Amino acid sequence: MRLTGMRSFACALSLALTSTVWGQSQQPQDKPQQGPGKEIGSGAGNIGTGAAKGAGNAAKGAAKGAGDLVTLHPVKAGEAVGKGAVAAGKDVTVDTAKGSAKVVHGIGRALKRLF
Repeated sequence: MRLTGMRSFACALSLALTSTVWGQSQQPQDKPQQGPGKEIGSGAGNIGTGAAKGAGNAAKGAAKGAGDLVTLHPVKAGEAVGKGAVAAGKDVTVDTAKGSAKVVHGIGRALKRLF
């Protein structure tokens, strides 16, 4: 009999605590969307960032390749230049695609506001 009373008390206590916590929870609020102009500008920034990263990786690969050539390691030099070119291509491609998507989305939203 005593065990049943403890179970009832535990259930009532957990129900009371749950209901107070449930009442305090808030719905997540949606962040306001950027305006079309900001979205276009952000896309252009992504494109520029990709070009800068790509140029940096290409320069790093070329510098490492030149250093390897000077120290008479032609295989490592070719590997370093190739690795730099691949990294540059990846950065330019990825960031250009992201930036272009943002620009097109921003233009679409701007046109939607006009019509």
